[in-house]
Amino acid sequence: MKGLGSPRGPEFVTLPVEARQEVPPQGGAAYKATKPPTTSPKGRLLVAAALVAAVTGAAAGVAGARLSEGSEPAPAAALPRVAPAPSASLSGLSATAARVLPSVVSVEVGRGGGSGFVVDDRGHILTNAHVVSGYGDVTVILNDGRRLSARVVGEDDDEDLAVLEVSYPGDLTPATLGRSADLSVGDQVLAIGSPLGLSGTVTSGIVSALDREVRLGGARRTAVQTDASINPGNSGGPLVNARGEVVGVNTAIAAGRGGGNIGIGFAIPIDRAAPIAERIIRN
Repeated sequence: MKGLGSPRGPEFVTLPVEARQEVPPQGGAAYKATKPPTTSPKGRLLVAAALVAAVTGAAAGVAGARLSEGSEPAPAAALPRVAPAPSASLSGLSATAARVLPSVVSVEVGRGGGSGFVVDDRGHILTNAHVVSGYGDVTVILNDGRRLSARVVGEDDDEDLAVLEVSYPGDLTPATLGRSADLSVGDQVLAIGSPLGLSGTVTSGIVSALDREVRLGGARRTAVQTDASINPGNSGGPLVNARGEVVGVNTAIAAGRGGGNIGIGFAIPIDRAAPIAERIIRN
């Protein structure tokens, strides 16, 4: 898994306007001013007649404008609109996302990073070991945009898990941990994190398989497989069920040649991750 990406938009370049160049007449001869031909009386009459016609046309236009001012413009055609929805509390996946988002953080380390989520009221955050590997101090960004310094409490490289701690736990909202043992294939889940640095990204899917054997950390482990979109930067973020309970730690994806999501992602089951986090915190 890669860390936070650096998405860039297209750069627009305004080309300078070239100065116009005077082009000499054909043959290279210099332009000579000539005296304009004398207008004959008949020609002057024609010009005067033309001016009169132009003025008459303008007057007619003004008169028409004045007439139109007295009449009301035709009303614009109204496009059909849906009646405003009654105000009510969020429901379904919207409510699930709103419940979990305050607990999810972005993790910045050097020029990369990943995601994480708060696991208690003492300022501890669970993430992947490969996100913070080689760093003792990192920066976490809360859902509201605030940045906090955090230290790496400990890591379990074999399980690819790490615990961070911030100094001001009052600024954090702990997530609710569920039971991955209660998952069934087909259950609806959400993956929340910072893919490519886009913090607070929520994607939905289902549990595609349980106890899928994949390589996590330094060994092969079983994982929850999901088709919820997971990309580099999601590492360490939570996989949650429809009730908003964390059931896994998003950790890896099966990617094609382009390296993007192809609908096969893997999460460490929370039933295995939680005891490891408790051990790291306790020691």
